[in-house]
Amino acid sequence: MTRDDLIAMLREQTPACGPARDALIAGADFVVWDGLVAANRHAGVFRRRMHHSLKRGRTVEGAAESVDILLRAGEERIRTGSIDAVDRSSWFTIFLNSTATVVVACCGGRRPTTMESADPPESGAQPCM
Repeated sequence: MTRDDLIAMLREQTPACGPARDALIAGADFVVWDGLVAANRHAGVFRRRMHHSLKRGRTVEGAAESVDILLRAGEERIRTGSIDAVDRSSWFTIFLNSTATVVVACCGGRRPTTMESADPPESGAQPCM
C-alpha cells in the first residue's frame, strides 16, 4: 500500500480520519500489519482504552465511533495499522478490511505531553498506543 492509497482511503469514517489524512500528507510514518483479528475483539480493547483515557481527562478522537463500527462488523477479520506524525505529536490507529483496500475506522489524536498522563500499555497492545 502506498501513502497515496492510504490518503485516498481516509474519508469521513470517523472524526479522526481528516487529521490522520493531514498527517500523512505532511509526511507521517505509517504501517499496516499483516495479522487479521475479529473486529469485535478490537472493539473491546479500544472501548477499555477510551474509558481509561476519559478517566485521565483525555479524549481520543474517533474512538467512540470506531468502537461502534467495530462492534457492528462483528467477527469480520480486519487489519490494523498506525500513523505517526512527523513531529511525533500525534498518532492514529487505523482499522482496514482484510485486504487492506478500505479503511473501516480510525481513531487517535495528540500524544500526552507528560508521562503521568499517558495510558499504560495493555497486554497485546499495538505499538501506536
